Amino acid sequence: MKNTIFNGAAIAIITPMNSDGSINYDKLGELIDTQIENGTDAIVICGTTGEASTMTDQEHRECIRYAVKHTAGRVPVIAGAGSNDTAYAVELSKEAEEMGADALLHVTPYYNKTTQKGLIAHFNAIADAVNIPIILYNIPGRTGMGIEVATVKELAKHKNIAAIKEASGNISYAAKLIAECGSDIDVYSGNDDMIVPLMSLGAKGVISVLSHVLPKETHDMVQLCLDNNFAEATKLQIEYLDLINDLFIEVNPIPAKEALNMMGFAAGPCRLPLCEMSDEHKAKLRASLERHGLIK
Repeated sequence: MKNTIFNGAAIAIITPMNSDGSINYDKLGELIDTQIENGTDAIVICGTTGEASTMTDQEHRECIRYAVKHTAGRVPVIAGAGSNDTAYAVELSKEAEEMGADALLHVTPYYNKTTQKGLIAHFNAIADAVNIPIILYNIPGRTGMGIEVATVKELAKHKNIAAIKEASGNISYAAKLIAECGSDIDVYSGNDDMIVPLMSLGAKGVISVLSHVLPKETHDMVQLCLDNNFAEATKLQIEYLDLINDLFIEVNPIPAKEALNMMGFAAGPCRLPLCEMSDEHKAKLRASLERHGLIK
């Protein structure tokens, strides 16, 4: 058995930005502190929610460096280092390890994509180059390709491929994944609306967007599952389902940043091509935050 990177609720953290679009490191540090103080179990930096796709190479590295230094070992820091260029993914992964990242998150190649054989070669090349664990990221809705269960089973043979973030939204796939690979690889839900369903099947936690606005409650929901109290966990899953859905009313992380701004935290804007939220969706998100007592 491989060592588990974390049990519980990790946050796929946004990257706060100033009005001119530059990264606001002070606010990033503040957000990290708030998350840890409220029970968040790991920080995922430079993922999809962190807008890594519009960062410069230097910014990407600096964000990882900052998160590792600021977190200072309080919880694991998982660095997004995925790319559709294997050589670049290897380079960035090695540097993230040198910076002190505890683990890496690697999405499937996008746009050029590949075959399942190519996925095995791609992920194994990255895993061969580092000495920290890797979380595979299965999100076919964004990348245009998924990781087949047989491919995960093959990749799980590598000592450094330790987990998968499962965000296909397909519960049948997730069940088969855990049934066939669960003893060899940890599974984390990549969708907040499927935390309890996936954990009831054996997932170890979630990599969450909901944690931005409800860090303690998200942690508590996951902990209840870990404590085998699925009845109470289900109540929280249902209670917050409307807010979970509204945090994805537009392309992530547009609503997450807007929610934080509404709550008084200066998350700032997103970078183009992500644009300002529509007035209609702002009103719906605001109403959802009000229902849950997060704003007045």
